[in-house]
Amino acid sequence: MSEPIKKKKSAAMRVCMTAVFAAIACVCTFIAVPLPIGYFNLGDIFVILAAYFIGPIYGAVAAGVGTALADFLMGYVTYVPATLIIKALMALVAYGVYRAIKFAIKSRKLDFIPRLVAALAAETVMVGGYFLFEALILGFGMGAAASLVGNAIQAAAGILGSTLISSAVYSSKLYEENFK
Repeated sequence: MSEPIKKKKSAAMRVCMTAVFAAIACVCTFIAVPLPIGYFNLGDIFVILAAYFIGPIYGAVAAGVGTALADFLMGYVTYVPATLIIKALMALVAYGVYRAIKFAIKSRKLDFIPRLVAALAAETVMVGGYFLFEALILGFGMGAAASLVGNAIQAAAGILGSTLISSAVYSSKLYEENFK
């Protein structure tokens, strides 16, 4: 296959994977477990996985658009702009931290550590981002602190889920054949 055709196929594959990850993030955001303060959902898992598997730009687009669409469809219209930005930043941070740490750790047995630290960094962006949005933009002031617990639980689900799933995928032939 000639080089231009490979590049077109690769670009087409990235666009398709972006749409798939956006759709999965959207649907998984609907899978919500209510808490006394807010809820947590499975969308953050795929926000982080999108960054790992399709890269920083396409991953950020998939993460931001997919979860913002979920907010819109669930009636949280006020949160759509914040979600678009925060989730896109999460994907960018996850990818950047993962790539930076991955080069420092050469052992295949410790390969989950960069993904764990990257997920933690990304979820820190989410918790801090929503706190700032609610405190400054929505005018909740320190009342926004009430959502920190729910967002921290959301973060824990994202960290655990993305680390477990990415570890399973990275150790399989699926990654080698489709994502590397």
